[in-house]
Amino acid sequence: MNESQLQVMVAEYLRMQYPDVLFHSDFGSGIKLTPGQAIKQKRQNGGRRAWPDMFIAEPMPRCVDGSWNHEYNGLFIELKKEGTRIKKKNGEWASKHIDEQAEVLERLEFRGYRAVFAVGFEQAKEIIDEYLR
Repeated sequence: MNESQLQVMVAEYLRMQYPDVLFHSDFGSGIKLTPGQAIKQKRQNGGRRAWPDMFIAEPMPRCVDGSWNHEYNGLFIELKKEGTRIKKKNGEWASKHIDEQAEVLERLEFRGYRAVFAVGFEQAKEIIDEYLR
């Protein structure tokens, strides 16, 4: 299963299990684009690379000192196909691209979002279920 198929499976899961949750999946992620399409997508993304594949627009509430606050503003997921190595044995990121993606996830976390890698459908499901329940 490639990343594009994984995105479709995760989107179907979200629609079936959480029909009222708003989410967005990046169509251009994980597929081969023509050079013209790649340029257009890059422009539409403000020239940024490594933007996460999915965004779930559901804040995660928590009660602090008797009042409800949002622990996270939403959930970003960078999907990877089953078997993808995120880190090397020495703890470094497995590739330059994954390093760039990790940096974007870290920046999103700093801004109040939950932002994670998910390798395969089962891990994506676990992350979504934990976040939304």
